[in-house]
Amino acid sequence: MAILDGKVPPGSIEEKWTNHKFNMKLVNPSNKRKFTLIVVGTGLAGSSAAATLAELGYNVKVFCIHESPRRAHSIAAQGGINAAKNYQNDGDSVHRLFYDTVKGGDFRAREANVHRLAEISPNIIDQCVAQGVPFAREYGGTLSNRSFGGAQVSRTFYARGQTGQQLLIGAYQAMMRQVEAGGVQLYTRREMLELVVIDGAARGIVTRNLRTGEIESHAGDGVILATGGYGNVFYLSTNAKQSNATAIWRAHKKGAYFGNPCFTQIHPTCIPVSGDYQSKLTLMSESLRNDGRVWVPKSKGDKRSPEQISDDERDYYLERVYPSFGNLAPRDVSSRQAKFRVDEGRGVGPSGQAVYLDFRDAIKRLGEHVVSERYGNLFQMYEKITGENPYKVPMRIYPASHYTMGGLWVDYNLMSNLPGLHVLGEANFSDHGANRLGASALMQGLSDGYFVIPYTIGHYLASAALPKITTDHEAFKATRSDVEARVAKLMSIKGSCTADDIHKELGHIMWEYVGMSRNSDGLKLAIEKIGKVKERFWNDLRVPGEATGTVNEELEKAGRVADFIELGELMARDALHRDESCGGHFREEYQTPDNEAQRDDANFCYVAGWEWKGDARPQELHKESLTFENVKLATRSYK
Repeated sequence: MAILDGKVPPGSIEEKWTNHKFNMKLVNPSNKRKFTLIVVGTGLAGSSAAATLAELGYNVKVFCIHESPRRAHSIAAQGGINAAKNYQNDGDSVHRLFYDTVKGGDFRAREANVHRLAEISPNIIDQCVAQGVPFAREYGGTLSNRSFGGAQVSRTFYARGQTGQQLLIGAYQAMMRQVEAGGVQLYTRREMLELVVIDGAARGIVTRNLRTGEIESHAGDGVILATGGYGNVFYLSTNAKQSNATAIWRAHKKGAYFGNPCFTQIHPTCIPVSGDYQSKLTLMSESLRNDGRVWVPKSKGDKRSPEQISDDERDYYLERVYPSFGNLAPRDVSSRQAKFRVDEGRGVGPSGQAVYLDFRDAIKRLGEHVVSERYGNLFQMYEKITGENPYKVPMRIYPASHYTMGGLWVDYNLMSNLPGLHVLGEANFSDHGANRLGASALMQGLSDGYFVIPYTIGHYLASAALPKITTDHEAFKATRSDVEARVAKLMSIKGSCTADDIHKELGHIMWEYVGMSRNSDGLKLAIEKIGKVKERFWNDLRVPGEATGTVNEELEKAGRVADFIELGELMARDALHRDESCGGHFREEYQTPDNEAQRDDANFCYVAGWEWKGDARPQELHKESLTFENVKLATRSYK
């Protein structure tokens, strides 16, 4: 087992990033033109990184799985983006944002990374305002804020329920400016299928053209992965269907350690499952919990319509259990509380697998027009999906797989243990610990892309003394050959099951045993069952059509499901080895008498970094110890 070095710079937490920026090596402007950087992914992290690096003078190649970068899943983020600007004068500060994020992650994140994120957050808002992002404003013209879970201050900037879309348009236009200027080469409808490693460093990628099936190779001096999270391992999740884990999993199998894979987030406010035909779930923004009240009937099996249930017959359970935070308790504890209520037999709706999110009191207090100004498009979306008017009847919500805190392990410079491979946004493990607070994902993606990677990748390039290579190098030929062989193998199985059939089976296992709560017996059973799913996949998969010359979405799905199967097994093994509960990782054996997570800091206060050891051998665990010098380790309480 190796001890992982996070390369955290010395000095006080307030000075680490400032001093580190000064001490890093620089690349002068004329030399930047000599370097080519590959960016995979065009969401907030990828687009902002590509735009900024090209503005600095680097040659940038960007790879987008969609026909347009504006289709990236960042567009789906609804509620807002955190920043410690303290416009309300309500007690917020950089230190409080840092404290809330470390505590919200249940003390399983690296302090230095979290503080840097909090430091940078005000600059992100200034950058986005300068780009024209239409944040909501108060009557006097100042930017408006609202609250999100895990905080007692208002620090979330928003554009109604379309914040991710508006931020992505800002990053997209910055990147497209560089496409027009020639600093960025944009490759759309490309999927990264392999990482190319030469002399121990990441030097390129092999992609598949999703229009033609052609396998293509691209060389560079560094590779940046910004491909998002792996929540679709559960099949049903709030993620877009094209969101996948292939890029980071391919890098993992080339030697990049995978950090904390079992740390996945279940979002408490999603539209419940309504049938077997669904391919994804829809998120209702956490911002709705600012004004909506969550409740269930006090009596089990109460099937009356909500308007027939009087206040004294309702259990506003978040307000009861967490009086200090109420309906804005963090996502992990709010999700578990919803599950407890349903398990007690007090769930609502036709399936009994839901709780109410009720705006009756907010409408009485503020008026329907104010509620509409704040959440109107979310209400419209809910009504279109369910056929119910949330102005008149409460929304029905239930937890669903949403975000992944795990990802490729990176050091303070956002570089993996593979030199030259940098990982940004949700694709890395770094800033959220065991639970992400709401409105922090957009903050991290833009922080990494606009303000961190331009410094740290420059330091790498100035230090590495890389020889120039082209795609004629033997490593590119061998990697391309491996990709072609894998595609041919998928096409040759000629079984009877579709990739979706097998993905659904995997997703059911993951949700049942590696979902909101886990236990030792269930995790062992999951590993056993996933092994059988893997066997079925490689023996009974059927991919119709051709591999080249045409679009073949079934082939795309098959490759991604193969990676999800292996990742799902690692998630279960990681959850099994971590004999504690923390954040989104809730082991039923480790809970307090009042059903809260029970950490084991003496034995598990570390980042788990898993190393691929080959198809026939389990991954090897490496550890990065976490130290808390600025936020005291304490039992997390929101009561």
